[in-house]
Amino acid sequence: MRTSDFDYDLPLERIAQTPAPHRDGSRLLVVDRATGGLTHHLFHDLPQFLRPGDLLVLNNSKVLPARLRAVKPDTGGRCEILLLEENAVNDWNVMFRPVKRVRPGTLLRLLRPDGQASEVRVEVVAKFEEGHCRLKFSGAPDLRARLDELGEMPLPPYIERPVGNRNPEDRERYQTVFASQPGSVAAPTAGLHFTPELLATLTRMGVSICYVTLHVGAGTFAPVKTEELSEHPMHEEYFELEAASAQALVAAKREQRRVVAVGTTSMRVLESVAAQNQGQIVPTHSRTRLFIYPPRKFEVVDVLLTNFHLPKSTLLMLVSAFAAPESLAGRDLILNAYQEAIRQKYRFFSYGDAMLIQ
Repeated sequence: MRTSDFDYDLPLERIAQTPAPHRDGSRLLVVDRATGGLTHHLFHDLPQFLRPGDLLVLNNSKVLPARLRAVKPDTGGRCEILLLEENAVNDWNVMFRPVKRVRPGTLLRLLRPDGQASEVRVEVVAKFEEGHCRLKFSGAPDLRARLDELGEMPLPPYIERPVGNRNPEDRERYQTVFASQPGSVAAPTAGLHFTPELLATLTRMGVSICYVTLHVGAGTFAPVKTEELSEHPMHEEYFELEAASAQALVAAKREQRRVVAVGTTSMRVLESVAAQNQGQIVPTHSRTRLFIYPPRKFEVVDVLLTNFHLPKSTLLMLVSAFAAPESLAGRDLILNAYQEAIRQKYRFFSYGDAMLIQ
């Protein structure tokens, strides 16, 4: 299949700019893979579609306030830094904008929320392709400890906010209620719809819950620039599957209970573990470049809960593969579901509505 096979037209007004008033008040489009049927619900109806014995897999990665503002003391020029990955304390790989104005050796100061220069200094150590740089920070023992003070939530570019946005609502809502492992620069958005009360309801009805960790990188928004899918260089992300979750997954598969992946990130962890361990589910700390697109056999996941994804994105390709495993037919099923969602005025992308594929 080709990248252009996964294109669709989305009216701009369908891109959610704010979260729903209540997390579980989002809409939920349920897709029946066997019949192609589509039904419309609210997210708090989710218990109707899960069964006692199902294993719900949640990504507990926590979003860092990873967007920083900086200034060049000599010129007063302003720039934006998006932290991507920590190499060592105060040593980060980042995306830098505008990257044309910096070179190795450039010195900057991070800005405080009031726009004044802070004591945290920045040195550009190396400059790479596509706006990526390596930076070293000084003036603070550990930059991580200052992110709540100096950083902004790294909302994706299609969510419009003023420069220097520190909206308390974004701090709360662009984060799952179960986030516990800091490291992501984008939210695992399918999990944003859950409330503690909904999770408690699922537990009472006999749904088990386990956690994985995948730290979402900025590459999740990277466009597919090649026409042939097999030529796309997939971004790499760090993940963890701990022993307790591995045991829960092994038991669920042995007992033929359904594994319900919450989000494409949980899906990538589970299928990466199987791919890296000859089909076995074992505790794993690793990195993955797994690119899932049709046709694809799925080793672990039986049900997928996800949001609506960008045209021609790797996430849309993953969802299409899951809609019809080992077939090419899933693309038409998903694009048909997307067109129905557009007609029914669903809200798309990170702050948007959800889809359950079963």
